[in-house]
Amino acid sequence: MFLRLLRITHFHFFLALCPFLFSWGFICQAHAEKAATEEWNISADKIVRFENPNSIIAQGNVVLTKQEKLPPKKTKAELKRSSWAELLEEKANEAELVANDIDRAAAAEFQTTMTIKADWIAYDVDLELIKAKGNVYISTKDNQLFAKEGVLNLVDETGKFSNATLTRNQKSLHLEGKTIEKTGVDTYKIVDGWAITCKLEKNETPPWSFSSSETDVRQEGYAVLKHAKFNIRNVPIFYTPYLIVPVSTTRHTGFLLPEVSFSDNNGMGYNLPFFLNISDSADVTFYPKYLTNRGFMPGAEFRYVASQHDKGVFTANYLDDKLSDSSENDYYSNTGYTHDNNNRYWLRGKADHSIADWQTRLDIDIVSDQDYLDEFDNGVTGFSKTQDRYLDVFGRGFQAQSITERENTFNTLRNWDGMWLQVNLLAIDDADTNASSTNTPLMQLPSIDFSGVIPVKETNLTFGWNTNYVDYWREDGIGGHRFDFNPSLSSPIPLGPYLESRTELGLRDTFYVVETYGDSEWDHKDTQNRFYPEFGIDVATTLQKDYFSDSANDWSYTHQVRPYVKYGYIPNINQNDLPQFDAEDSINSVNVITYGIDNYLNKFLGNEETSDNLNNFLELKLEQAYDLNAEISNHPFSDLYSELKWMPLSRSSISYKNSFDVYDSKFNRHLLEGAYSNSRGDSVTIDYSFNDTDDINQINGKFLLNIMNGWSVGGELKHSISHDQTEEARGSLTYTAACWSIRLETRHTPVDTTYLVTFNLANIGFPLGVGL
Repeated sequence: MFLRLLRITHFHFFLALCPFLFSWGFICQAHAEKAATEEWNISADKIVRFENPNSIIAQGNVVLTKQEKLPPKKTKAELKRSSWAELLEEKANEAELVANDIDRAAAAEFQTTMTIKADWIAYDVDLELIKAKGNVYISTKDNQLFAKEGVLNLVDETGKFSNATLTRNQKSLHLEGKTIEKTGVDTYKIVDGWAITCKLEKNETPPWSFSSSETDVRQEGYAVLKHAKFNIRNVPIFYTPYLIVPVSTTRHTGFLLPEVSFSDNNGMGYNLPFFLNISDSADVTFYPKYLTNRGFMPGAEFRYVASQHDKGVFTANYLDDKLSDSSENDYYSNTGYTHDNNNRYWLRGKADHSIADWQTRLDIDIVSDQDYLDEFDNGVTGFSKTQDRYLDVFGRGFQAQSITERENTFNTLRNWDGMWLQVNLLAIDDADTNASSTNTPLMQLPSIDFSGVIPVKETNLTFGWNTNYVDYWREDGIGGHRFDFNPSLSSPIPLGPYLESRTELGLRDTFYVVETYGDSEWDHKDTQNRFYPEFGIDVATTLQKDYFSDSANDWSYTHQVRPYVKYGYIPNINQNDLPQFDAEDSINSVNVITYGIDNYLNKFLGNEETSDNLNNFLELKLEQAYDLNAEISNHPFSDLYSELKWMPLSRSSISYKNSFDVYDSKFNRHLLEGAYSNSRGDSVTIDYSFNDTDDINQINGKFLLNIMNGWSVGGELKHSISHDQTEEARGSLTYTAACWSIRLETRHTPVDTTYLVTFNLANIGFPLGVGL
């Protein structure tokens, strides 16, 4: 409630006599320019008060500020009272309570919650009504209103204003209207007005806007427009009888901006996403996509967040593909695709949860055929953008598009006292529609790992173990059970104060129970066992030299050199009768000495006394192995492996790895990776890979460049040098203005070219795939 009793200050003594003088016909006028109440302060060039009716007239630079008392702070005496006194219900000292009240009254604090400005204001004290004219301005925490004139009820904060402008801090909403009626604390009704969801300068023509005959800004965070038109620079180009625009930072149900695409294979495409806000912690987005050459392709993405570590996202798309018909010979001959199904889909999802002391992860990736992920890699539901969204939310994505055996896993893990237990379920979705029924994908239902490392009391020994059980199952082929036990003892070796050393002795026993599925047959015993010892020893030392600068403004360096020698031994064992489930079922004999040297150069600004570390400025690693089993290999020396990492700038990195054949004097493998970014948002990455054994000779690159005045260009290239073919090329051109942006994307593959156009309005809709 506003303005109950007017508290007259010392410079309003003349106003205190007004009731008596007014009865004699005098009009009282004050030039002290200030008055105050419990909630409002008033200042103006001139203030006049009338007794009947009880009102105040203020004119010239009128300012009213609403004061709201803050909750009282606890006094020192109250803070000193212990919780024991409260529990024992001890009464406070009477003198102490009185002192507390005095302290509160003296320390009372206020904050301004509303400011009203105008050239002229008439204030009816009894009705608590304000009439304002000339440069009217009302400011609250969330809104600012400008008007030529208006009326405001101070009790319920409602009113009506003419030739008014309303701006909201949330979503940067800007509304103008012939009449703006304030219907509540944060609700408005606008007649003959327009709206835009971004900030505008004074007298600036909006680049786009929604105009309407009537607009309601509601408490739920919506602006409801009747007979709405979408305008570009005040030129109407689209009409709808009813339109809802979100005007708050919270999520609301509604349509998102559409995607428009064109593809050689798909034809024209249109996608108008619809966002459904289920609750504060869950939502779903529907993607009713239509492709002229293929048909209707609906999709949906469900998201939920239970806590910071408990969250999930699940996405699905389905298409009854009109092109997947054996009569469409041109489609198959031109593209090289080989799927023979018309029911095409991709179901994917991830969820992370903490249950008691268990950490769980669920990963789902089910696709209808081997061509789907490549054919539909465009738009918000395509593989690339789906991958980016899931990486942002979970830090992990999906397998590469070309992999046909899609892994679906459920993992749960618990750690305690140097031990950990992990239970995994692995199901394989075989997307290869042309695959034969023999030797179907091998699943793990389940895999259980129990491992740990604990010290042996009163010794330098450490006992460690790795135990594993897997149930391998498949529809057709060889499966079974594998039990693997691998205990070990390790200990440091006292070789002196300058040498790091460690030795480890272990035993490994693997037991198999073989089962056959389908029509498969097993030619050996159903039970098999493998047992062998293993031994290893490491010796290393670390040398360091500091190169300090004399000045605090120059660079200094720290160089660390770590040479090492390792020896490993595993005897040669017969494994011919063992089933081959994975790499653990074929252990090579080892009698190898491995030696190398690691170099670390750290760079920092400053001298020995003051420094600002920039770690890992430069790393160089060299490693080679020598096989002591001369009878096994005539070439005992392995390839010379080298690795270089260099970070010349804070936002740049260069990495180079290679393997050099010392016998043929040639490089068998190269891997070069480089990345750079700056504060403007420009970035570039490039990688080159060469592997002679796997016939890989590939170069990939990606860049984003902010050109000027809101224009940016991006691109991505995947080119196979060995096949002399560009596997994929992407390009984008984006223009970003203060209130809108438009983006043109293109994707080219040897079998298809796609163009995609997206248009964004400031604060309309919600970013798809935002981090949870």
